[in-house]
Amino acid sequence: MRLPNIPPNQVAGAQRPLFDKLSTGIRENLRGFTTQEPDGSLIGPFNALLHFPAYGTPVWDLFLALAGNSVLPKAAREVVILATAARFGSLYELYSHEAVAAKSGLTDSKIRTIAAGERPSDLTSEESMAYDIAAVLNRGHQVPNSTYDAAVSAFGIQGVAEIAYFVGCYCLVSSLLNTFDVNLPGSELG
Repeated sequence: MRLPNIPPNQVAGAQRPLFDKLSTGIRENLRGFTTQEPDGSLIGPFNALLHFPAYGTPVWDLFLALAGNSVLPKAAREVVILATAARFGSLYELYSHEAVAAKSGLTDSKIRTIAAGERPSDLTSEESMAYDIAAVLNRGHQVPNSTYDAAVSAFGIQGVAEIAYFVGCYCLVSSLLNTFDVNLPGSELG
């Protein structure tokens, strides 16, 4: 890992309000995976956000807006996030969202297949639609009209926008994790 963890007693200046927001948001929204060290230091993308509060604060605000205003079914949302994390090979993001995806109702088989960068053959209609849009966007392409129209029929325009925002948000998070060599909690991968 390229950024040292910041123990809570060493959080200073502009980092303090962000640390407090992160800690509260993590406690209220994120469960089932490790987000901090035993000393209270934040890990994963949260540590990278904390190191750069001028950027980290608006990124965290975007995450909270997406989490708090989601119209997408949870499983479809997790398909989008897993597909994006897989595209970037982001180990921490895959680790954390494999846990969240299981709670959202995705089967272990679907989770493993998406995490491996493949499209499961047994996705529901909504999961398929979410996967297809995420896959197109993760390749850097424009969503075809037929895919867009079907997604609007299924999710509404806000749901389709949400998919695009989730892809963008998790591209950013995955880029941070990959830039700062963030791996699995407790691992020494390098």
